[in-house]
Amino acid sequence: MIKQPLTIEYALMGFLRQQPMHAYEIHQMLMRNEALGLVWHLKQSLVYVMLDRLESEGYINAVLEPQGSRPPRKLLSLTPDGQQAFDHWLVTPVAHGRDFRLEFLAKLYFASQEDATSATSLIAAQQVTCREWLVDLHAQAEALYGVQVYDWLVLQFRIGQIEAILSWLDICATHVAPALA
Repeated sequence: MIKQPLTIEYALMGFLRQQPMHAYEIHQMLMRNEALGLVWHLKQSLVYVMLDRLESEGYINAVLEPQGSRPPRKLLSLTPDGQQAFDHWLVTPVAHGRDFRLEFLAKLYFASQEDATSATSLIAAQQVTCREWLVDLHAQAEALYGVQVYDWLVLQFRIGQIEAILSWLDICATHVAPALA
C-alpha cells in the first residue's frame, strides 16, 4: 500500500522537480528564508528520513555517486509518479483550516515559481474552498447559538480564522500576479 506523502514531503518533491539534488542540498534549500525557511524548521536527519520514505514509496529515485575515498552520495530525482503526485497536490486547495499555514504557504511558494497563472489559480481555488468552510461553520454556529455557548464560541473562533485567511488571500490575489508578471 502506497501512503500519501505528508505536506513537507511534497515540498521536498517540489525542490526535486526543478533538478536532481543531494539530500543535503534539499535541506539547505528548505531552510533558506527565500524558500520555506520562514514556514518550517526541520532537522537535517528528519529530511533524510522523509527522503528515504519517498524513495521507498517510488516518488523519488536515487543514484549513487562515487566520491573517491569517501562514501558515495545519493543524487535524488523525481520519478514520474512523484511528478504526478506533486502536480496534483500543487493545484488542490488545502482541505482543512488547521493545515492552512503550513500547507498553503508551501503550495504558494512552488506555484509562484511556476508562473502567475498557477499562483493565481491556486489562490482562487483556495478562496472558494474557504468560503465553503465559512458557510458550513456559520450553519453549525447558528444551530448552537444560545444552546451550547462553549461550542458556539469555538465555532466563532474558527470563523474568525477563516475570515482572516480569506482577507489574507485577497492580499495575495492583488500582489502575487503583478509580482510574477
